[in-house]
Amino acid sequence: MSGFPWGAFAVNLAGAAGAALAVMLVTFAVALRIGVHRIVDVAWGLGFTAVAGVTCVLSAGEGDPVRRLLVTVLTAVWGLRLAVHIARRGRGHGEDPRYEAMLAKAPGSRSAYALRMVYLLQGGLVWLVSLPVQAAQYVPGRPSVLAWAGTAVWAVGVGFEAVGDAQLARFRADPANRGRIMDRGLWSWTRHPNYFGDFCVWWGLFLLTCDSSAAAGVSVVSPLVMSLLLTKGSGQRLLERHMADRPGYAEYRARTSGFFPRPPRSSRQRGAGEV
Repeated sequence: MSGFPWGAFAVNLAGAAGAALAVMLVTFAVALRIGVHRIVDVAWGLGFTAVAGVTCVLSAGEGDPVRRLLVTVLTAVWGLRLAVHIARRGRGHGEDPRYEAMLAKAPGSRSAYALRMVYLLQGGLVWLVSLPVQAAQYVPGRPSVLAWAGTAVWAVGVGFEAVGDAQLARFRADPANRGRIMDRGLWSWTRHPNYFGDFCVWWGLFLLTCDSSAAAGVSVVSPLVMSLLLTKGSGQRLLERHMADRPGYAEYRARTSGFFPRPPRSSRQRGAGEV
């Protein structure tokens, strides 16, 4: 499909950057007040929601109204659910060890270092990763079967995240499970149901751009970057390094897929070296 409005989209890129920056700066101010930088993880989902909302306003009269509303709602549902979940999980806890370790090495002011290396960096990632959310809203024409397939992939992703998070929360709430490895429900099919869910969410949102080759071309970097972050960057790799010495984790890793869901392997399959 031709006729992608590049001029209007360029203006939107600036507006989206402003929205992401505003969310991160407000979060930084709150973090300084309460003395805990872990709340930036809450701002991650809020930043995408803000970008989707600003884009919906700026794209009025440019993209298809059905697609604009669909992309905005999907992004907001995902972003707000994630923000609420992280806020509840972190309630009553101190600083995240990751940020504590990072800021302990800060050259000079910890606050200035946090602003540069945590808030502004995450704001830039929000802007980059949200390119499908922005580009899809400027695609003319009603959503095709491909766009609705993307919606289905998004739904699978959100389902994996929500169900996996709920199962883990129930597991941790039981004192009998203290020190044990969560290997039930979705966690028996993949060691990272939430990361796999994120993977599906962003590839699903990307599919909503694919009715326009221009929109798809400009936004394909988003799911590629997210896939790398989830599997090779700050997601799966770092978490598994942290969990490696936990009792029972080596056995759990041997029988459970690292990313894409599949039934757990039996001892016979593990002995045969199947993957």
